[in-house]
Amino acid sequence: MERRDFLKKASVGAGTGAAILGAPAIVSAQPTVRWRCSSGFPKSLDTLFGGAEDAAKRISEATGGRFQITVAAAGEIVPMPQAADAVASGTVECSHTAAFYYVGKDPAWAFGTAVPFGMNFRQHNAWWKMGGGEKLFNDFLKPQGMQYILAGNTGAQMGGWFRKEINSMEDVKGLKMRIAGLGGRVWQAAGAVPQQIPGGDIYPSLEKGTIDAAEWVGPYDDERLGFNKVARFYYYPGFWEGGAALGWLVNDKAWNALTPEYRAIFTSASLEANAVMMAKYDARNPPALRRLIAGGTQIKPFPRPVLEAFYKVAQTMYQEIGSTNANFKRMHDNYSAFQKESASWMRVTENTFDDFMAAMLRS
Repeated sequence: MERRDFLKKASVGAGTGAAILGAPAIVSAQPTVRWRCSSGFPKSLDTLFGGAEDAAKRISEATGGRFQITVAAAGEIVPMPQAADAVASGTVECSHTAAFYYVGKDPAWAFGTAVPFGMNFRQHNAWWKMGGGEKLFNDFLKPQGMQYILAGNTGAQMGGWFRKEINSMEDVKGLKMRIAGLGGRVWQAAGAVPQQIPGGDIYPSLEKGTIDAAEWVGPYDDERLGFNKVARFYYYPGFWEGGAALGWLVNDKAWNALTPEYRAIFTSASLEANAVMMAKYDARNPPALRRLIAGGTQIKPFPRPVLEAFYKVAQTMYQEIGSTNANFKRMHDNYSAFQKESASWMRVTENTFDDFMAAMLRS
């Protein structure tokens, strides 16, 4: 080897080595950041609460421990209903929660999580990332000094636990039910009395008869909360949550203070948490449902006439809200158009394949 070639290759090698040796220096050159997160969930719900923990762990790992997020259970810093205000004011930098908990502020908040007879997990993700949903929702939040970054989904939920059977819309009238989001407004319009109660308080309310029914998520979480011990009938589907998305509410000033690298890491970790939460529920719900049935729980579908009646109630409600709420109408029009297009495609392949395989595996 000629001396010139040797020196040239040696210099390339030295440059590569310097880059490798310099990698830790790049990480260490980043600032130390400490955020606090007020979760919307109790620690006992390891999949929901765990969504924030999973993302926080990944963010810490990817930054060599320099970007840390401490996740506090609902109520430890502020009560769940006050978390959005805490983020907006900068009391905490972020909250991992369900956006539709805040429909009392504005019904448009529902589009960050789910609306009755809305999209499933895959459809909502597609609308959010490719159909303009993310921009529409964050344009809505911008005046409040916040943004929303998806980081979890429960998939289609169960319809909840009832102390009596639901055979017709007459059985809905006067029913006191724990239910969040716009789902509560649909039940109210149908004659029920909705209650928004945090997850940890549902069991005693159902046990004491303070409420007649309660919805939460699905078999895995519902079993952990013990609802099968205080209610007999377990209905499906949760037509108000066909794919309930969760996410980070993030204070804009805190977000803008992050380096571009930290923002990219946060976003990537959130996307990973979004997929992992769905995988956990898909793996954990089937055996939990078998255990519930074996323990005496009666699984029942909502009768078709009941579903159709609720669907009509929901469509009327959307028109009424949209007539006076420009933010809601803007999002609903976009959302509905995307849902219609997506459903027409899924009918061709996805639904046909799923129905066939379900029949084959059942036989």
